[in-house]
Amino acid sequence: MTGPELEVLTRRLAATPAEFLEPPRVQDRGSLHVAALCNDVALRLGARLPPASLPRFLADGPQDANRLAVAAILCWLLADDWFVAAGPARPAMAQLLELLDTTAGELARSARAKQFVTEPEGREELARVALARLGFVPAGETPEQAADRLTAISGMERRRLLEASRAAEQRARQIREALARKAAEEAADKWSRE
Repeated sequence: MTGPELEVLTRRLAATPAEFLEPPRVQDRGSLHVAALCNDVALRLGARLPPASLPRFLADGPQDANRLAVAAILCWLLADDWFVAAGPARPAMAQLLELLDTTAGELARSARAKQFVTEPEGREELARVALARLGFVPAGETPEQAADRLTAISGMERRRLLEASRAAEQRARQIREALARKAAEEAADKWSRE
């Protein structure tokens, strides 16, 4: 489904208000209540987060701060008039929760939250990831073009590919070792028969 122009979203990210960049509330420190922010953006999009989902947006400790900061920036992005006016094309609740929780965590592991606001490539990555996870393609792009560009700029995608490459290499090593053991066993069997 065709989404908004990417440039509109990256400009919005560049203009993220300072309040959205405040430290998330973690163990009585910080000022940004990300759970309330996520619920507010859901309401703006015509939905309400299930109460059981709200603890996802409360920090267990300092290690959650970056994930929550990314979620707050995603909330700012999703509050854009295009998403509000999208009507039936608005993200489903499951997609919204997945984006604000799981995807925010994946993005947080690849970069600091402020990079998604201060760096042009970070803004593009965040906007493209959000659109892709919600089932949208930037206006003026084909799905293939959007996927190619996301793969090219995504730190999250680079991390996933690196992990997949490491897993494949480990599996190849295990296969080589198993083949070497089997060849040694066969050689020993052949030698003992002779």
